[in-house]
Amino acid sequence: MKTHSRRSFLKASALSGGGLMLSIVGFSSFKAIEPKNNTVLPVGWNELNGFVKITADNVIKIMSPNPEGGQGVKTSMPMIVADELDVDFSKIIIEQADLDTKHFTRQFIGGSQAIHLSWQPLRMAGATARQMLREAAAQQWHVPLDEISTESGVLYHKNSGKSAKYGDMATAAAQIPVPKEVKLKNIQDFNIIGKSQGNVDLAKIVTGKPLFGIDTQVKGMQIAMIIHPPAFGLKFKSIQNEVAISKMKGIKAIFSIKIFNEDYEKTFFDTTTFNEVVAIVGNSTWEVMQAKKALKVTWQPIESYTQNRNMLERKIVEKIPAGLEDTTEHKAKLSERMSQSATVRRKDGDVETAFKNAAKTIERTYNAPYLAHNCMEPMNFFAHVTDEKAELSGPLQKPEFTEQALSARLGMPLEKIDIKMTRLGGGFGRRSYAHWLIEAALISQKVKAPVKLLYTREDDMTAGIYRSTYSAYFRAALDADNNLIAFHVKAGGTPESPLYPNRFPAGAVDNYLAEDFTIDSNITVGSYRAPRSNFMAAAEQSFLDEVAEAAGKDPIDFRLALLNRAKEKPVGKNNEYEPERFAKVLELVKEKANWESLKTNKKLGFSAYFCHDSYAAHILDLEVKEGTPIVNKVWCAIDCGIVINPDAAKNMAEGGIVDALGAAMYGKMTLTKGVPDANNFHNYRMIRHNEAPKQIEVHFVKNTIEPSGMGEPAYPPVYAALANALYKATGKRFYNQPFSENL
Repeated sequence: MKTHSRRSFLKASALSGGGLMLSIVGFSSFKAIEPKNNTVLPVGWNELNGFVKITADNVIKIMSPNPEGGQGVKTSMPMIVADELDVDFSKIIIEQADLDTKHFTRQFIGGSQAIHLSWQPLRMAGATARQMLREAAAQQWHVPLDEISTESGVLYHKNSGKSAKYGDMATAAAQIPVPKEVKLKNIQDFNIIGKSQGNVDLAKIVTGKPLFGIDTQVKGMQIAMIIHPPAFGLKFKSIQNEVAISKMKGIKAIFSIKIFNEDYEKTFFDTTTFNEVVAIVGNSTWEVMQAKKALKVTWQPIESYTQNRNMLERKIVEKIPAGLEDTTEHKAKLSERMSQSATVRRKDGDVETAFKNAAKTIERTYNAPYLAHNCMEPMNFFAHVTDEKAELSGPLQKPEFTEQALSARLGMPLEKIDIKMTRLGGGFGRRSYAHWLIEAALISQKVKAPVKLLYTREDDMTAGIYRSTYSAYFRAALDADNNLIAFHVKAGGTPESPLYPNRFPAGAVDNYLAEDFTIDSNITVGSYRAPRSNFMAAAEQSFLDEVAEAAGKDPIDFRLALLNRAKEKPVGKNNEYEPERFAKVLELVKEKANWESLKTNKKLGFSAYFCHDSYAAHILDLEVKEGTPIVNKVWCAIDCGIVINPDAAKNMAEGGIVDALGAAMYGKMTLTKGVPDANNFHNYRMIRHNEAPKQIEVHFVKNTIEPSGMGEPAYPPVYAALANALYKATGKRFYNQPFSENL
């Protein structure tokens, strides 16, 4: 049973009308909320912020601070608090918190870290509330604190037979100093954590209740759309027929806006492709779309420039070249750079000598294209900006960072900006870069009215922030006994490198070399589900299968032997992964898929990868009929520590598997003279329902390790599992994505 100090986490404050409210540092500051008057607490809790709220009439509300993008944090985060609070999960109220930097920190989703980083603060919030309620009961009943127990939101003193609901003690509890220490539950005593709970928004989703930003409707609201340059490498020059278009029915205004000021130092999430766009504002979506089609805008070439970026306290100078780029040229440049020197990121042993003395050498190069995110809900945001304040609402992943950018752009202090978070209709990294929020605010400020900005599918798909295009060269050396004695990887990208130099098989090979390079580009890229890992897992795990085959070894046993080496006699000191945990997912998926029995008569592909502090392994059963691959079944094993909500975690793994299969088979964005060659789903191929696996089994390694990433780790290994299964079915190796072009 763990003991924690209050100083790290908690502060209690009284609510007007009686009750208890808790905030947590790590999520919160120690600022107290003063009651505005002595009236009864409002039913809506509208003027209160915090984590746990309990009214005198026994209404218990738990706020969910992070954006909900389908990964289930709006259910799983309150589950953690509720378990330590010891309440009936089915009887509490759960509410999405607004952006509130005074009471919450890291109020965003990304990197599969929401639960991982919130685990202890969430538990402390629930445990401290329960402790204060117990102290209030002990004082009122004049009994020792250790004689007070709780169960499902009720306080008990079994010796006297007394009991009270939490609400009965809430006002008294609010007057008690925050405990110096609180005891967290033993893991085996969890009642809610580890047991499946239904999505708290499910009923609203299936009945079409307004949850998403695009659902926003406000009296007097106008509709806005933007026009951006048709090609990367172009910028705004002028509007040709503004007067004529402004006379069209329902059109209120046409003007250009600059998203960021020229002297603004962009941060990590201030990525945007086109800094100046044209806005059209009108009464309805249809009217604005017609005006948008008719408007004529002149564009001009950009000049090469550099910009300073503050990338989460890491200062960089970003080079943006001029010109209209082609992906065919990108491919040629990547190939050319592969033959040139690169930056060494890690080197163990004597790689050159090992390759010189090798009995057998295997060399392969893998390539992947740009990918568009294609969230089902296109980008959108509501804004109402006046001289006094800015009110905004919509779907975004990093509200705190975006609020800071908006404050700088509007010249408005943070305390005058209010951002409400709606459910995301898909994120996957795309909604980390919420420049459309700033666009919406600037448009509202200009027209002096509430505005909902809508991107069309074409706007979203052609405006950049893609997954980078990548290339990776691998070389492996085997000795006369078919042991892996050297491993070399050189990876590059336009404009981002995909390399993780300290991941497997680093630490498992005596002679290891990892190096990388980048190529400057004016194509904007950014986070895409499991950033960089989605490519490196595909390339590395495909290559390791070939190396295992060249060594005459079973592909799973080959990796297990390397992991055992990393465990027993690791090479280097900077290895990111834990070999023992990694090996367990391999052993689990091997067992569940009955690998030894099925591998001789089934076309099975295997892959495993470590990312976001978690481990995932897949076995994929595939057949090819009339040139079409059919995935019969996928077995998945994951170690993500303690699983908060098993059904939700399983759903995330299933979704990641289907998503990755589609991207591996069909995903591709190319450009010709700066113009994206795809702009909607008719020419950007997505996976279809009948192409999803017929069956997916998800298994979790059972342990008591604190939760780690879950939203992304299942995604990267799918690519190589598919490629390796396709090899078994066709006899052909797949080195270039999308795989459908090579069948």
